[in-house]
Amino acid sequence: MADNTVSSTARVLGAGLRALLVLTLVCGVIYPLAVTGVAQALFNDKANGSEIEDSGGRVVGSSLIGQRYDLPLKDGEESPAPDLRWFQPRPSHGLGSNNVNTRYSLVVSGATNRSGDNEELVQWVKDAKAAVVKDNSTPTYRVKPADVPADAVTSSGSGLDPDISPAYAKLQAHRVAEKNGLALAEVEGLVAEHTTGRVLGFMGEPRINVLELNTALRDLTHA
Repeated sequence: MADNTVSSTARVLGAGLRALLVLTLVCGVIYPLAVTGVAQALFNDKANGSEIEDSGGRVVGSSLIGQRYDLPLKDGEESPAPDLRWFQPRPSHGLGSNNVNTRYSLVVSGATNRSGDNEELVQWVKDAKAAVVKDNSTPTYRVKPADVPADAVTSSGSGLDPDISPAYAKLQAHRVAEKNGLALAEVEGLVAEHTTGRVLGFMGEPRINVLELNTALRDLTHA
């Protein structure tokens, strides 16, 4: 009787061990390798983080996460000033500074969670609009407050929006051309080239990925 019990227990343990090995092989090895292989074969760009490369093949970031383009923080400054050689993204306190290189760190993601009539938010928008007018006006081009689009003075819900509107990019084109010694037509050509239309022609809004645009700008200025 005892021998039968031991034999039965051994068979159960053996079956359990075989099931464990099979499931480990299928779920822990074969399935992950199959999914990874399919992803690399059919969706290589997305599987690797939607990386953006410059003309030299160097990865400068992801097309899914925005980046800031600021000057080094000076003594006494609470926040760095924008580097006006580059197209600027939407306002955000969550984006790490990059300047089209790989020294990129994400600080935080999130919205302000303030209502539209919040006095502090209203003042932020007013200050942002004044800064956009000041920073983007040149001796030959004056930005009007009425021409400043909403995405130039408000952050996205996540604070990580990588895109800006064509209107905001075109508003910055005069300043970018002047700061880089380029013809306005060249810069406007970059803006047009990197403008993406609505998905399927009717979903969303036209947009421009700021990192892609600035990467092309850097390649142009260093050509």
